[in-house]
Amino acid sequence: MSTPLADLTVLELSGDIATRYCGKMFAEHGARVVSAYAPANDRLAYGGASASAYARWLDLGKEMAGAIPAGFAPDVVIAGQDPGDIEAAERIAASLPGRPLLVALTWFGAIGPRAGWHGSDGIIQALSGVAYMIGPREGPPSLPQGHAPQVVGGVTAFIGAMGALMGRRQGQDIRRVDTNVLEAFMCLTEHGGPGFHASGIHSKRHGVNLFGPVYPQTIFEAADGWIGVTALTPLQWQELCALIGLPDLAKDARYETTDLRMAAAAELDTILAPAFLKLNSNYLLEEGQRRRVPMAPVPSMEDVLATPHWRERQSFRGIGDAVEAPAMPFRLHGRGEGATPAGAPGDGPLAGIRVLDLSMGWSGPLAGRHFADLGAEVIKIEGCAHVDWWRGWNALVAADPPPYETRSNFNAVNRNKRAIAIELRDPKGAAILNALAENADLLIENYAPGVLGRLGFSPSAMAKINPRLSYISMGAFGSAGPWSGFRAYGSTTEQAAGMPFLQGEANWPPTMQHTAYGDPIAGIYAASASLIALWGRSHIGGTTIDLSQVECLFQLAADGVIAQSATGAAPPRTGSARATSLYRGCVASAGTEDWLAVDVETEAQRAALTALLGREDITAALPAWAAGRPAAEAAEALQEAGIPAAPVLRGTALLHDEHLAATGFWFYAERRYVGTHVLPRAPYRLDGAAPALHRPAPTLGQHNAEILHDVLNMPSSEIASLHADGIIGNIAI
Repeated sequence: MSTPLADLTVLELSGDIATRYCGKMFAEHGARVVSAYAPANDRLAYGGASASAYARWLDLGKEMAGAIPAGFAPDVVIAGQDPGDIEAAERIAASLPGRPLLVALTWFGAIGPRAGWHGSDGIIQALSGVAYMIGPREGPPSLPQGHAPQVVGGVTAFIGAMGALMGRRQGQDIRRVDTNVLEAFMCLTEHGGPGFHASGIHSKRHGVNLFGPVYPQTIFEAADGWIGVTALTPLQWQELCALIGLPDLAKDARYETTDLRMAAAAELDTILAPAFLKLNSNYLLEEGQRRRVPMAPVPSMEDVLATPHWRERQSFRGIGDAVEAPAMPFRLHGRGEGATPAGAPGDGPLAGIRVLDLSMGWSGPLAGRHFADLGAEVIKIEGCAHVDWWRGWNALVAADPPPYETRSNFNAVNRNKRAIAIELRDPKGAAILNALAENADLLIENYAPGVLGRLGFSPSAMAKINPRLSYISMGAFGSAGPWSGFRAYGSTTEQAAGMPFLQGEANWPPTMQHTAYGDPIAGIYAASASLIALWGRSHIGGTTIDLSQVECLFQLAADGVIAQSATGAAPPRTGSARATSLYRGCVASAGTEDWLAVDVETEAQRAALTALLGREDITAALPAWAAGRPAAEAAEALQEAGIPAAPVLRGTALLHDEHLAATGFWFYAERRYVGTHVLPRAPYRLDGAAPALHRPAPTLGQHNAEILHDVLNMPSSEIASLHADGIIGNIAI
C-alpha cells in the first residue's frame, strides 16, 4: 500500500458501491477513511459469501465506525447515491470543522427529467448506450453483469475530488464536487454523439462479439481454449491470415478493409473459425504478438487468478478468509526526495501544473483531458509524420480538409490542450522534449512497450532531467512481467481480463461488451494515479507509475474474481438475469428496435411491478404489457411506480436524449476544418459548474511556435530553422 495521501482524512456516509469505491481510492493510498453509515444502509448486505467478500474488498483499509467519531475533522465527506442522503450530508459537512469538501454522487444528477429516477447498474448500462450493442442482431440486447457503472462512477468522483483538493491547497474556495454515475459511465460511449453529429450514421448491433467497423475484433475458439484477436491495419490482417495458414485470404479484395470485412463477418467466421480451432491458444498468443497482431487468451476467472504474469505482478491480494481480490491497477514508485507540491494559484484547480501528453488514441489522451479540463497546461506532443493514430491510421493523405483533422473522436478527447509536432528521432527534436520536461510536472505515455525507452525517454532518463517529474506508463500488461511487451487494443485488454467469461448467455461464446472497453477505463485510472502522485510529491518526490490497462478492468470484474476465489466458482453466465435480482432483462416495446430494460432488486420493487401488471408472473406478463407502449413511455410508468426501468438507448441516440440535453452534457464548439462540432462535458461539477472549454482540440502542430517561444524562450529565427529542417511541424504527404 502506497501512502501519498497520508495527510488526508475522509468521512464516508453511504453504503452504496459507487461511494464506497470512491472512498476505497482514498484508503488504498494512505488516507484515513472513516465509514460512518449504519449497517442497515449497506447495499451489499445480501447475496451470501461472494457479496460479503466484495464488501470487504470495497472497505479495505477503512475504519468501519458506524458513526462519526467525536472531534473528527475530515478533509472530504463522501455521500450518495440517494439525493436524500446527500441533503443530510450537506448538513453534516456544514457542521464539521474546516468546512470539508463534499463529494456528492448520484445516479442521474440533480437536474433533468431522470433526476428522481431509481438507478441500478443495469439501468445505467441501458441508458449509456453500452447494453444496446451486446447480443444477437435481432435482439434482445443483453444487460451486462457486475457493478462496472458504479465502480466507474466512484473513480470519476475521485478524480473530481482530487482536482478540487489540489485547488483548495492553492487557496481556491471549492466546497462541493458533484458526479453522477450515468455521465461518468458515458466515458465508454461519449464518442457516439460527436460521431453521429459528424457522420449521421446510427450505431447498429451486429451480433455477439461484433462491433463495427472493425473485423476481426472478436473471440475465436482455439484447440485448447479461447483466443481474442483484433486486426485493424492492413499489415495486421495480412499477418493474421499468414499465422492461421490462410495467406491467400489476405489477398482477396473482397476483404481488403475493415469495413468490407465487417460486412462479410458471417462469411468470414465460417472461414476463420476452423483455422483457429486447429491451433493452440498459447501458440496463437506468442506467434500473434511476434507478428505484431494484438492477441490475448480469453481466460475464465479461475485461469485469471492462476496466470503467471498476474501472479508475478501481484495483481491480486488477500482480503481475509483465504480470499483474493484485485489489487490497485497501478504501482507508484516514489523517488523518495520530497518536492514542491504541484499547482499554483490561477484559473482551475490544477492551474500551474504542466503535463506533457505523449499518448495516442483514447486511453492516454482521456487521462490528459481530465487534467486539461481541470485547468492544467497540457501540451500534446506528436511526431511530425507519426501522428496520433486516432487521427486515423491511414489519414496522412493529401486532401482538403486533411483527413487527420476531421476525426470526431480525436477532437473530443483532446480539447483544452495545446499541441506541438516534433521529430523525436532527431537529436534536436529530442532536445526539445528534454527541455520541456525540465519544468513539467507529469508525462503521460501509452506507446508500445519500450518505444520511448529506445528513443532515450525512459522514466529513469527523464528523472535525471527532472527529479520532480511524475511519469506514467500505460502498457496493456504493465511495465514488468513476462507479458509486459505484448501489444494490445482496448478490445484486447477486455479479452485478457476475463470479462467475457462473465457476460452473455451460457450457450454464447465468451461475450465482449464494447469495441474498446479497456481504453477509457485505463484513461480514468491513469488520471487518478497521476493526481495521487502529484498530491503526494511533497513527501514521496517525483513518481514513476506503472499502470496495466488489463488490471484496470480487473477492478470492474472484481465481483467475478472474488466469487471465484471465495466459492470456487465464478457467477454463472445468465444473460441479463442476475442471481441477486428478482427480475432483470430487456423486452421488446412498441417501436422498431425499441427495447425496455427492467431491473427489480428488492421485494418492494417486485410488489410494485406485479401490482402494475396485475399478475405475479413477471416473466410472462411484462413482455405483453411493454409491447403496447414505446420504451420511453413504459419506463416512465415503471419509474413512477418505484421500479428501476429505462429505454435501451443506442450510442448515437444519446446526442438527442432529453435528460442529457437538460443537464447540458453535450455542447457545441468551433474548430478549423470541421466547424461546429459536438463535445461531451466533463463528468463532474465543481460548486455547480462544469469545467469550461478554453480551446478546441489542436490541429497538428498548431502551437509549435507558441510553445517553443513561451515555454522555452526560443527565438523566432531558431524556430524557423527547426521548421525548415523538418524537426517541428512538417508532414510528409
